[in-house]
Amino acid sequence: MTSRRILVTGGAGFIGSALVRHLIRDTEHEVLNVDALTYAGNLASLDEVSESNRYRFVRADICDRDAMVKLIAEFRPDVITHLAAESHVDRSIDGPGAFIQTNLVGTFSMLAAALEHWRGLSPEDQASFRFHHISTDEVFGALGDEGFFTEETPYDPRSPYSASKAGSDHLVSAWHHTYGLPTVITNCSNNYGPYHFPEKLVPLMILKCLHGEALPVYGKGANVRDWLYVDDHARALAIVFEKGEIGESYMVGGNNERTNLEVVHTICDTLDRLRPREDGKSYREQISYVADRPGHDFRYAIDATKLRDELGWRAQETFETGIEKTIRWYLDNERWWGPILSGAYAGERLGLKSA
Repeated sequence: MTSRRILVTGGAGFIGSALVRHLIRDTEHEVLNVDALTYAGNLASLDEVSESNRYRFVRADICDRDAMVKLIAEFRPDVITHLAAESHVDRSIDGPGAFIQTNLVGTFSMLAAALEHWRGLSPEDQASFRFHHISTDEVFGALGDEGFFTEETPYDPRSPYSASKAGSDHLVSAWHHTYGLPTVITNCSNNYGPYHFPEKLVPLMILKCLHGEALPVYGKGANVRDWLYVDDHARALAIVFEKGEIGESYMVGGNNERTNLEVVHTICDTLDRLRPREDGKSYREQISYVADRPGHDFRYAIDATKLRDELGWRAQETFETGIEKTIRWYLDNERWWGPILSGAYAGERLGLKSA
């Protein structure tokens, strides 16, 4: 695809920064990164592309509709990829208000600003414009032992986080059907990889291993997730906004189902090999079992057949190759995660408060 102007919301976050790095490193697209730099936004995740003449960052809040209208009018994007969101289930249990504000009000603000921009374009530019909304498989609720989420799965959110993302998906769909805005939606499985804020399972367990702390596993660790390496996801996002059909949604999954306990065991075993404990014991000895998360969905799994067959995307990493790359990155990049643990987040458990 020829060079296009891509506005990325939430581009200093985990998935957003992976997308920005991919677009600058592997394409000719020009990127405007718009991020409010809340606790999980980190410009250090973009150091490798920050000097590119095709990259620019603006600190702004997506809930500020006037600011979004102004930025969009100035940049004149061909594509808006909307990743900015509150994303941690446990935090949504402690404080759901922020999730309603960012994920629902913020998405409405972006849709309103995008529609105003799109209506002012020439017919040719209108036809090529895309508003790409990035969402989660959690909007579909929980699966049993069998089956997969597909693009036809009914919505059934169970947490404040997933409810807010489900609402934002519906807003995007409504703006397409009601106003004609050219939209695409992707719903992804659990991401992992470098630059992941350490409140999430994989980086939290890696860093707790390294610090000799207990590894808190919810319940019996039997809950199942489909794990997707973040760079594979970034490639999928670019393929969808470049080739996806207007008004369609696409599932993005890694086809790597693991129980939470299996994930923790894999992290422990990999670190046993790459960074053995000084006492010679396994990191598995640090595992402890704690009370389960309220309303913890049992299993998520994605069928990404549509994305594979129609757009040609396939995950390049297995869970084993991806987790080793991830662990090696954390071992080599304390300069990135060290300041986080000493400031924004110290590894404490979240999701125990009532709303």
